[in-house]
Amino acid sequence: MPSVVVKNSENVKSEIFGESDSFMIEVRDVSKIHQSGETEVHALQRVSCLFPGQRFSFILGPSGSGKSTLLYLLGALDVPSAGEIFVQNRALSTLNNNERDTYRREKVGFVFQNFNLLKNLNALENVLAPYLPLGVSVEQKKEAKELLEQVGLGHRITHRPSQLSGGEQQRVAIARALLKRPLLILADEPTGELDTKTGEEIFHCLRDMSEQYKTTVVIVTHDERYIRETDHILRLRDGKIATADQPL
Repeated sequence: MPSVVVKNSENVKSEIFGESDSFMIEVRDVSKIHQSGETEVHALQRVSCLFPGQRFSFILGPSGSGKSTLLYLLGALDVPSAGEIFVQNRALSTLNNNERDTYRREKVGFVFQNFNLLKNLNALENVLAPYLPLGVSVEQKKEAKELLEQVGLGHRITHRPSQLSGGEQQRVAIARALLKRPLLILADEPTGELDTKTGEEIFHCLRDMSEQYKTTVVIVTHDERYIRETDHILRLRDGKIATADQPL
C-alpha cells in the first residue's frame, strides 16, 4: 500500500457546513505543543495526511504518540500550534467562535472510551441529552427511539447507565452521536473498556451506521484486530507519522 501524500482536494465542497459525497479532512503540516511547567511537550510534529470521506480511518500508535491530540484537533476541541486542518477544503482556523460551535455541535459526533453518559438519565434521554436544554421535538424523540432500535437497544430505552452493560452504554453513545446526522464521527478508544466480543459488536454497529448514514469515521485505537483491508490507516510515533497506508 502506498504512503498517503498531501494533495489538493479540488472536488471537495468549499463550504464546511454543506453536505458532500466526498467529505474529506486534510491535515497540513500540523504541530501541537503543550506546556508542562517550564517544559514544552511536542505532542504532534509537522503531521500531514488526508482522511478520505465515507470511510473508516484508524489512527494507530503507542501511548503518548499523539493519537488523541490529533483527534481533538479534527473535532475542533483544540487548535494546532502550527499548521492547518481543512474540512471540505475550508481551514478550521478561519471559523469564528459561532461557526466552530456549529461544527462541533452539528457536524461532528464524538464517541469516547468512558461513554460519557449522564447517570441520572435513561438511555433515550441520554441520546437526546445535547438537545434537552433547548427542548426536544417530537421528531427528534422519534429518531432517537429509532436509533436505539437500530443499535439493538429498543427494549432498554428506559434503563439508566447503571442498568446497562459496557457494550450497551457504548451503543447509547453511538446513537447519541448519530442523532444529529453528523458528517464525521470521531471515536477515541471506543472499545478500550470492553472485552473482545463486545468490541467486535461495537465495531460492527459503527460500520453499519456509517454505511447507512454515509458518515466518515476516524477512530483512535492501539488495537488492530478490528481493522479491515479497505480501511485507511495512519500510524503515529512520538508525534510524527510512522507510516500512512491507504488502499488502492
